[in-house]
Amino acid sequence: MNETLQNKTFVVTGATSGIGLAVAEALALQSVTVIGIGRSEERCRQAEFHLRSIASHSQIIYLTADLSLQSEVRRLASQIRELLAAKGKTSIDGLVNNAGTFTFWQRLTPEGFETQWAVNHLAPFLLTHELLPLLLAAPAARVVTTSSESHYFAHLNWQDLQLKNHYNGLRAYDQSKLANVLFTLELNRRYSRRSELRAFAADPGLVRTDIGLKGTPGLVSRFWKLRSSGGTAPEIPARTIVYLLSEPTIQNQDDRYWKNCQPKQPSRRALDLASAQRLWEISEKMCGIGSL
Repeated sequence: MNETLQNKTFVVTGATSGIGLAVAEALALQSVTVIGIGRSEERCRQAEFHLRSIASHSQIIYLTADLSLQSEVRRLASQIRELLAAKGKTSIDGLVNNAGTFTFWQRLTPEGFETQWAVNHLAPFLLTHELLPLLLAAPAARVVTTSSESHYFAHLNWQDLQLKNHYNGLRAYDQSKLANVLFTLELNRRYSRRSELRAFAADPGLVRTDIGLKGTPGLVSRFWKLRSSGGTAPEIPARTIVYLLSEPTIQNQDDRYWKNCQPKQPSRRALDLASAQRLWEISEKMCGIGSL
């Protein structure tokens, strides 16, 4: 039993399968409160039943939300606040921004955002903003966002961040994963000196998940199935995420990008402070919020 986790509260998005479910499982075994987030009500019920069956000593709650919609992100945050208040809890010890998507073809959300940009970047940005008071109320909260080695191949197209004019699914995914690291960098710059809140980006490596199988042409699906078959089980990157949520010795380290429980150098573009601040300000406008 990891004593640094006991009696703490964690929110995990994308927690019905893959890495997110593996993280939720690992946390549930530590006598904590886990609030799992998924899009499908049926899959949420299944995941909740599964976690309760293996960890009866933990509090397991699943909530549904379509994270491609900012209205849903705000509704979700309100639900989480109400849920914690009803249980007499005043803080969140960890937020895992793990939910992600890949779309081969350009698809806009009903709110007008490119879907990968909405789910992979804007949703973590907005959810962190909405839960920030609860995170700051914890003794030493952590925000862990699942990025990808794909960010090494990306650069942000500042004139068309959502690639609406010249869409390419892989490039859009790479950009969103670079945005994850820049978000982590800027969140730390804004809060690490005046609070105990810390943020980290996790590189899961190649993992056996079905992210490349949804809404893709047959050839792309077959390629992803073949490629991902050589990847690791979701439990491997989940260990890194749980480590980043709980390890006390990294509290004051400068390393923000991690793989296999070890710091890893992100791309040069991911360390550009001016880009991180510029992206933050643009994201605020896209989400219709004031400065964090």
